[in-house]
Amino acid sequence: MPTATLTTGRSTETPARNASSLLLVLIAVCTAVTAANIYLAAPLLPLIARDFGSTPSAVAWVASVAQFGYAFGLLVFAPLGDSVNRRRLVAALSLVTTAALTAAALATGTTALAAAVLVASAATVVPQLLVPLVAQRAPADRRARHVAAVIAGLFTGIVAARVLGGLIGQAYGWRVVFVGAAALTAVLGLATAYALPAERVRRSGPLFSGLTALPSVVRRSPDLWRACVRQAGMYGAWSALWTSLALLLTGPSYGLSTATAGLFGLFGLAASVVAPLAGGFVDRFGAAKVVRSAYLLAAVSVPLFWLGGHALWALFVAAIAVHAALVASHVANQTVALTTTSTPATANTAYVVAGFAGGATASALAASAFGWWGWGGVCAVAGLWLGLG
Repeated sequence: MPTATLTTGRSTETPARNASSLLLVLIAVCTAVTAANIYLAAPLLPLIARDFGSTPSAVAWVASVAQFGYAFGLLVFAPLGDSVNRRRLVAALSLVTTAALTAAALATGTTALAAAVLVASAATVVPQLLVPLVAQRAPADRRARHVAAVIAGLFTGIVAARVLGGLIGQAYGWRVVFVGAAALTAVLGLATAYALPAERVRRSGPLFSGLTALPSVVRRSPDLWRACVRQAGMYGAWSALWTSLALLLTGPSYGLSTATAGLFGLFGLAASVVAPLAGGFVDRFGAAKVVRSAYLLAAVSVPLFWLGGHALWALFVAAIAVHAALVASHVANQTVALTTTSTPATANTAYVVAGFAGGATASALAASAFGWWGWGGVCAVAGLWLGLG
């Protein structure tokens, strides 16, 4: 009898564990596709400028608009993860994103493109609705590893946006990139919504009560506040450098084509490799040690980026270092944000909004700095933001 009982228990647990693993993989892939939408414009700026009869620096603000839109979407939609059915919300936002990306592909000018990118980015918050679910369902001793799997998907999507976006844009035009992103978003978003576990959510207050509760949630949790500030600094430094990189690579210093410059994004795969390792380190050594190590690595990368204005090898090393630093910091800080309060979706919203607000502001300043002072100005903005964190 004991043997029979044990066998039954295993046979019951194994399918459940396999189903959970498959759901985690699907969530990671969906995260990759939706995260890419925010960064589609960055590697395509030279092509967009040529199509609209402008200069890359004059249309660089479109990439910043995407981040502001994402921050706005996080504020409005991400807290709903604590109070509404995720299935319906994920499906609805995926369809809105698909429509906005299609509109971007049909845009006839910079303003229309920026408006479509703004809407698409605002609706592209599906990953931040799913991360709290992953953290809640994960075993306590493997929680950071599970969160890291989703973050690995996120950074893989960012790399894909730069590399594949640049290659496809160079071969078929930038509009085709937006059409392809729209199709993938619809398929993966709806598939993920269908696969999510059924939820019975009881709302005790107004629909957007999570939004109004954000300040008090951050105020009551010093750990959450520290995570927000640190990631705003780290993400701001990374955004300043990464959103301006296409301008350097396709400019007089290197004179690369959009497709070749896009291949440079392959160095961002370091983030996808580091994420699972960072998750293991956080589970074993704690978040604080991982964040300190990440900031030290990022501090080393900034002068390397400055040197990379004329030395390609320095850009290679700096790209790997800054991505490793960013993802390690992100895994550690987001794990803290998800576990420090009783409302993980609201806390996660505060954390990610802080990061993207820092990133959007820094990338906007970097675009202006590049116009006035060149690549050195961009590196100065990155160093300043890292210091503020």
